[in-house]
Amino acid sequence: MSERRIPLAGVIGDPIEHSLSPRLHGHWLRTNLIPGFYIPMRVSNEDFAQVIRTLPKAGFVGVNVTIPHKETALNMADTVTDRAALIGAANTLIFRPDGKIYADNTDGYGFTENLRQGAPDWAPETGPAAVFGAGGAARAVIASLIEVGVPEIRLANRTRARSDALRAEFGNRIKVFDWLQAGNMLDEATTAVNTTSLGMVGKPDFRVPLDGFNPKAVVTDLVYTPLRTHFLEEAEKAGCATVDGLGMLLHQAVPGFERWFGLRPVVDDALRNAVLGP
Repeated sequence: MSERRIPLAGVIGDPIEHSLSPRLHGHWLRTNLIPGFYIPMRVSNEDFAQVIRTLPKAGFVGVNVTIPHKETALNMADTVTDRAALIGAANTLIFRPDGKIYADNTDGYGFTENLRQGAPDWAPETGPAAVFGAGGAARAVIASLIEVGVPEIRLANRTRARSDALRAEFGNRIKVFDWLQAGNMLDEATTAVNTTSLGMVGKPDFRVPLDGFNPKAVVTDLVYTPLRTHFLEEAEKAGCATVDGLGMLLHQAVPGFERWFGLRPVVDDALRNAVLGP
């Protein structure tokens, strides 16, 4: 009888050098004494499909998928979760023993779990949410805000057409604002989210006026380099509860790790320190 293979997983993107996922999963593997490995892989668009079909033969049980492969991964899968189909992209693939590829998107799960852990009093159903940006991350955020019962989602993007497209897709709960009026979305909003790259190290500043924060709002920024962005600093000055974006990365990794390695890992300070460490 052959010995059971050591399970392998990893993350595929292009580029991939910046990914914190190997530190994250490596910490869980070490602290739970699991014999397995998690490997970063830089794969081009041209090679992606061939690589995905080859990995199970090499002992891989699944992979995370990041830019620019999330849509391709979804289209390659044999089985797709409802939330991945709704978002239109996959970030987690599971290679099943029968050879089928199962695709999920855990970004929305990571978003809501991060807010629940970082702001335990968050009550999303109590008021509108203001969402800045209308890219792939915004799709996951909007889908999860609808799922947790936010009554109205105010949406603004530098290119309005992308906001209008999301409204057409997600329905009348979305109220679109022009980017020049985006600061007005904060009025009485009880949740505020920056899904854009504005404010990230190496990216343009977040220049929308932020003097309208509701002190009762829970505010989060998906940017986590730096951890304390201008968006979060202004929210803190207004008295808001703030949650940094690193937790979304940590929480979105939980379902995949559990499926690949058979143990549900914990998101705690030790994990944050391991991911942020030198």
